[in-house]
Amino acid sequence: MNTPNPALRESATFDRGVISEIQRAAETGIYDIRGWGAKRKLPHFDDLLFLGASMSRYPLEGYREKCDTDVVLGDRNAKFPLHLDIPITIAGMSFGALSGQAKEALGRGASEVGTSTTTGDGGMTPEERGQSKNLVYQYLPSRYGMNPDDLRKADAIEIVLGQGAKPGGGGMLLGQKITERVAGMRTLPMGVDQRSACRHPDWTGPDDLAIKIIELREITNWEKPIYIKVGATRTYYDVKLAVKAGADVVVVDGMQGGTAATQDVFIEHVGIPTLAAIPQAVQALQELGVHRKVQLIVSGGIRSGADVAKAMALGADAVAIGTAALIALGDNSPRYAKQYEELGSAAGFYDDFQAGKDPAGITTQDPELSKNLDPVEAGRRLANYLRVLTMEAQTLARACGKSHLRNLEPEDLVALTVEASAMARVPLAGTTWIPGAL
Repeated sequence: MNTPNPALRESATFDRGVISEIQRAAETGIYDIRGWGAKRKLPHFDDLLFLGASMSRYPLEGYREKCDTDVVLGDRNAKFPLHLDIPITIAGMSFGALSGQAKEALGRGASEVGTSTTTGDGGMTPEERGQSKNLVYQYLPSRYGMNPDDLRKADAIEIVLGQGAKPGGGGMLLGQKITERVAGMRTLPMGVDQRSACRHPDWTGPDDLAIKIIELREITNWEKPIYIKVGATRTYYDVKLAVKAGADVVVVDGMQGGTAATQDVFIEHVGIPTLAAIPQAVQALQELGVHRKVQLIVSGGIRSGADVAKAMALGADAVAIGTAALIALGDNSPRYAKQYEELGSAAGFYDDFQAGKDPAGITTQDPELSKNLDPVEAGRRLANYLRVLTMEAQTLARACGKSHLRNLEPEDLVALTVEASAMARVPLAGTTWIPGAL
């Protein structure tokens, strides 16, 4: 391996990654498409710290004092709101982007710990419905796989207006992943690239959305909670409009959220960080007098129990995980290191979800590759991961003297950087200063 001359200086503007991308674009004449989420460093939950109890606050004693984790979602209007044992849900990821085995595994893992999973674009599969105690049905602009009977089979409906990795843009499913089954569910030709619409075809604004929500409530006999999901951009205004349109639950997806496939330029340059979006959403709910009445689910880069606890301390009622769930199933596992290298990548770096060649059997429709994922074993791994997230969050809540995760509050947090302090609206550590606060 050739090492650079130590006297050479790399440009901060045109570093090797930028040079490589310019060369790739010049060679191919096409923009880069990939999966995963934003890879640039952004202000995130790691920039916040909890103020554990000592003298001025009283902690709860280890595992002997109870710290509850249950959450009710959608009790504003629905006859049958969701009662979950933990406030960590599985985000929408479609059959098509994911294999049938992966969708089944997500349902198994979520059900084992008493939480919900979500269909994603492209419709409901029998494997997922059969293994999911609580299944949220996504209603997307594409309407791919939309079936009123499946709406009625679901436990909640999530109207997707945007996604954190690509707010304002539609999804992609390349032809190599559109098999006969995927094509049949989506009413598409086999083997042809699919691009989802970026907006719903039958409304142009919040007033129309309110009519659509009533229509969905009537189809489901007012039984199912209605979520509205937005990509984090103009979050304050979007949340207010979602509530006024009639949402029972608002889902805000920050720019660290993942995707199966979209333009790299979208992933890295559109949207705002999850950390910045949560306080805006909470402010909107508080000003409308519905905070905790209309529940807030936050997604986009949730990795650990610390992330869960911090999101809830900032005002979320629950979180959703996508990329982390796939990693728990086995995505980017070192057991497939050789296969990743053969694809020109490496375990821990693989993001070509659009290619359909995932050796882990997760982001593929290849029947031979899909066999590499055992949905029972993968579901068990996901359940273990969800249990760890929950226990970590409980540990932090007890340290702050809280007997329920929802009792965490901004007062329990400080920030390490000026940027995180301004975005999260909590004091800079060691001070009472919140940049920008009146």
